[in-house]
Amino acid sequence: MLSTHSDPRGPAAPRPAAPVPVKIIVAGGFGVGKTTLVAAISEIPPLTTEAAMTTAATGIDRPGAAVDKTTTTVAMDFGRITIDSSVILYMFGTPGQDRFGFMWSDLAKGALGAIVLVDDRRLDDCFAAVDYFEKLGLPFVVGINRFDGMANHDVETIRWALAIDPVVPVVEFDARSFHSVRDAILVLLEEALVRARTRQAEKKRQDADASPAQADGAA
Repeated sequence: MLSTHSDPRGPAAPRPAAPVPVKIIVAGGFGVGKTTLVAAISEIPPLTTEAAMTTAATGIDRPGAAVDKTTTTVAMDFGRITIDSSVILYMFGTPGQDRFGFMWSDLAKGALGAIVLVDDRRLDDCFAAVDYFEKLGLPFVVGINRFDGMANHDVETIRWALAIDPVVPVVEFDARSFHSVRDAILVLLEEALVRARTRQAEKKRQDADASPAQADGAA
């Protein structure tokens, strides 16, 4: 005889776990390709906050390679990628101009890591982003955006010019290409994973070193 509380359909199947949201930052100088990168990889129509450039920006914002650029990001770019059923990646592109730098701290909160885009014709434009993430201690990858395949400097020269730590990955890619952007993001995810494992191992070592001292104190 069935219990009055029994479900004739049998036990309910366990609900699948909700995917884990992961946040990354896309940073770099003005006109380096941040909005293009987000648009190239996002599985949803990217949210952009592009505004028309005016004469007020003359002499302040340098378009560099994008000499015909008529808009600029004034808040952020936003896109999404589903890695698999367990992870969804959210991308936040920062404004490239110094006058919007106050927004970076809010955008970086809770981020797993960052991609710093570089135009090798204007290396000085990415110094601020590299310094910011180094001081923040956030894992990052330097991505050299090769406009139309042109290379003014090789990877090692760029690494030397930016004074990047040898452990920081430097990759070449095309911000317009889905597969090229995907590969750069995978490098960042691997870097973040390596950093996390290193921190975990260090914490275990510190805990192990502290245990004998605590035992001696208890004795």
